[in-house]
Amino acid sequence: MDTTPEAITADVARKYQDYVNPTALNLLRLAGFDRVEHTGNGAIISDIEGNDYIDCLGGYGVFSLGHANEEIVDAVYAQLRQLPLSSKTFLNKPLADLAEQLAHLTPGNLQYSFFCNSGAEAVEGALKFARMATGRPAFISTHGSYHGKTLGALSASGRDKYKDPFRPLLETFNFVPFGDIAAMEAAMDHTIAAVILEPIQGENGIFVAPDGYIKAVRELCDRHGALLILDEVQTGLGRTGRLFACEHSGVTPDILTLAKALGGGVMPIGAIVGTKDVWDKVFTVNPYLHTSTFGGNQAACIAALKALEIIQRDDLVTRAEVAGERLMSGLRSVQVDFPGILVDVRGRGLMIGVEFADADVGKLVIGSLVKGGVVAAYTLNNPEVMRFEPPLIISDSQIDQVVCVFRDAILDVQQMLEEFGVV
Repeated sequence: MDTTPEAITADVARKYQDYVNPTALNLLRLAGFDRVEHTGNGAIISDIEGNDYIDCLGGYGVFSLGHANEEIVDAVYAQLRQLPLSSKTFLNKPLADLAEQLAHLTPGNLQYSFFCNSGAEAVEGALKFARMATGRPAFISTHGSYHGKTLGALSASGRDKYKDPFRPLLETFNFVPFGDIAAMEAAMDHTIAAVILEPIQGENGIFVAPDGYIKAVRELCDRHGALLILDEVQTGLGRTGRLFACEHSGVTPDILTLAKALGGGVMPIGAIVGTKDVWDKVFTVNPYLHTSTFGGNQAACIAALKALEIIQRDDLVTRAEVAGERLMSGLRSVQVDFPGILVDVRGRGLMIGVEFADADVGKLVIGSLVKGGVVAAYTLNNPEVMRFEPPLIISDSQIDQVVCVFRDAILDVQQMLEEFGVV
C-alpha cells in the first residue's frame, strides 16, 4: 500500500468521489482546498504534504483558541480516561460547573443552561422554549440571517436558496430587513413568541447591527410580551471584542444560544442559556420536556470549562479587539489600493468581512490565498463577502503576513484578469 502523502491525498479524494459528496469535492478542487488536513497548532493548519496555512476561516468561529490547544486536549483526555459520556441517570459535575460558569459570565439575569451538541440544536431548543414560555406560535427573523440547517433553524434563516428544496418549512416566521426597527415593529403582534437575531449577521456578509437597533428590539419585545433570542453561536465568547456581542448594545436577551468556540476547538457543544422565568415555564411541569442524549456529556463540558478559563485568564476578549483593529486596518489599506475590486471592509473584533465588487473575483482570490498559505472563505448567504475569522490567539506577525498575502492574491488575480481582457 502506497503511504506517500500524494497517494493518501488521491485515495481520500477518490473516497469523497465515491462515498461522500462528489459535488463538494469538485468545489473544493476549484478553490484549491483539495488537500488532506493533517495537523493543527495555534493559528496554523498543516496538510499531509507538510504545507502550512494561517487559518483565517477558523471553522466559522470554532477555533477561537486555535487548533489542538494543549490545555484543552489534556483536560479532555483526562476526562476521557475517567468517564467520557454521561449515563444520564446520576448528577453530572462538569455539566453543573459549566452551567454555573455561564450564569456568572453571561449578562443580566440569564441563569440556566441546557447543553446540546451544535448551534443548530441550540436554536431548535430556543425556538421550542420561546413557544412554551409564551404560548404563542410565531417568530420574527431577518432577511439574510443564518441560524442553522435543521428544520426549525432553517425556517428561521433568511436565504431561500437553502430553504426552497425543503419546503414546506415552519410557516410561522415573519422576515424583516436587518437593522430596520420600523419594519420590525410593523411585523410585531400578539402571535409573536420571540424575535431571533444575530448581533452581527455572519453568513449574510458580516453586517454589524446599527447603533441602538438591538436595544430598540429589546424594548419592542418587552412592550408586546415577546421574548428576545440572540443567536451568539458565531459572535459569542470574545470574537467581537466583548465576551458576548450583545454587551456592545447593553442588552440582555431572554434566551442566548452558544456553540462553536464553546468547545475550545476540541469538542462539539452547544448551549441554550435562559432566564429563570423561561426555565420555570418550560421545565417546571416536565423536567424532561426537552432532552439530548449526548448533550452536556462530561468530555464536552470539560472542554468548555477549560476554554472559558483560558479566555478569561489570557484576556482574549481584549486580544480580539486589538488584533481586530490591526487586521481591519491592514485590510482597509489593501482596499485603498484596489478600489475597483474591493467595495468595503467591515466588522467588529476578529469577525471581519471584505466585500468584493464581483463574487467570482472573490472566489479567485480565495484560491490565490491558499497558494500563499492563507485559508479564508466567502460567507454562505453573501458570496461577494470574504470572511476573516482567525483564532483570537493569532499573532501580530501572522496578521501582517495575512495582509501581505491578501494584497498579493488580489494583485495576482487582477493581472490574470487583465491578461484575459476581463478588466
